[in-house]
Parts: sequence; C-alpha cells; structure tokens
Amino acid sequence: MAARKTTSKSTSKSRRSPARGKSGRPPRQRHAQAHAAEQKKASRAGGKSSRRWSHHVMETSDAMDLEHDIFKTGNAEEIAKSLKQSSTKSSRRKGTPFQSAMSMLNFYINRAGKNLPKTRRATLEQAKRKLREAFGRAP
Repeated sequence: MAARKTTSKSTSKSRRSPARGKSGRPPRQRHAQAHAAEQKKASRAGGKSSRRWSHHVMETSDAMDLEHDIFKTGNAEEIAKSLKQSSTKSSRRKGTPFQSAMSMLNFYINRAGKNLPKTRRATLEQAKRKLREAFGRAP
C-alpha cells in the first residue's frame, strides 16, 4: 500500500497565486491601500490631492478636447452643437465621435450627482436628445 504524502503548511505558503504579490493581497487591493496612505499623507500636509480628480480626468483623459465651460451654458442646443464639433475634431478620443460626446456628457451628469439642480439636469438631458438628433441617432 502506497503511503500518502501529506503537505505541511510551510509548503502551501510558498505556493502563492501568481496574481498576488508579497503582501498576499490581489493587486487592486494593494493599490487601494497605497492610495489610502497617500490620502492620509496629503490630508495631514494640508494638500487637496484628490478633491478635483474628475477635473483632472476631464483635462487629461483621451476622451476629447472640450470647449471651456460648455456644460455651464443654459442652452441644450449649444451644448449638443459644441460636443459634436469637439468630438469630430478631436484627436484625443478612442471611440466614435458620438460615443465620445455622449460619454463626456454622461460623465459630467454622473459626477455632479445630487448636487446638480433639477433645471440643469433637465437641460443636460435635453442636450442628450439634441446630441442624438445631431448625429442622426434619434429614436
């Protein structure tokens, strides 16, 4: 009868998953821990490192080049027209012009969240409809 080989706990520790690092945590959690440590450091130093991360995303992402303060205008047609113009001219986008324009509009609406007044939200939702019409995708 063959003897069964038992594994000790010391050998199982050496068999780490390739997706885990030295800390034994998956990469995403390690990143979150590092980010939290940076936040603590910045808050102690009095800096505002992440207060405007969405502004940073709009400035540096590969979405497209936008007209300054376009979302603050009161006219849905102007917003849609500007987004269409920016998305067709932009070399900093990955998807189609329609996808980029709609994505940027949705990004703005979602980041504003509950702080966006109902009248502004209504204007931006109307701008979505106008944008669909401008690209010939009206339902």
